[in-house]
Amino acid sequence: MDFSSLTEALASQAYDKVADICDALMLQVAAQGVAFQDEWPYAIHLLGHIYVNDINSARFLWKRIPAAIKDSRPEVNAAWKVGQKLWTRDYAGVHEALREFHWSPDAQGIVAAFSELYTKRMFDLLLSAYSTISVQDAALFLGMSEDDATNYVLQRGWIVDTSGMLTVKKQAVATEQRLDPSKLQRLTEYVFHLEQ
Repeated sequence: MDFSSLTEALASQAYDKVADICDALMLQVAAQGVAFQDEWPYAIHLLGHIYVNDINSARFLWKRIPAAIKDSRPEVNAAWKVGQKLWTRDYAGVHEALREFHWSPDAQGIVAAFSELYTKRMFDLLLSAYSTISVQDAALFLGMSEDDATNYVLQRGWIVDTSGMLTVKKQAVATEQRLDPSKLQRLTEYVFHLEQ
């Protein structure tokens, strides 16, 4: 089995391509009728779907994984535990599931990158959903200690008061308007036509 494209994607930190590469390889191997269950990188495959936030595909992959593999590979179960927490929207549980398992060297990179990406997603969620939030709740969403969460949001312009409440600082939305000369020409012709 040639996993060179997968190895290359992991080495170059192209984690957004991992799930597609694994899916394509799995289809290719299945079309050839080759048995691949024992050597297939199920944990990486699951983590690839989780990284791109494709929990449905991760769930269907989990259902296809043979029971013997699930029983013999703790990392596969650990990857699916992250998927379960995402599926049930247990935001703090996602962080716990990522931290509580000692990931293999092959998985460490994608897990660390997903953890960082997930923290950013949670921060963006807090940013859009709240005007104020307690330090404790922010820490749960961000998967950090209260001190770390406070420092994280303070660096992004939020304000903390003496009661432990954070005031969310909304980011200014910069919209760039480009003037299309052809549209300007059509508008000019239209206005000119109306004036006649």
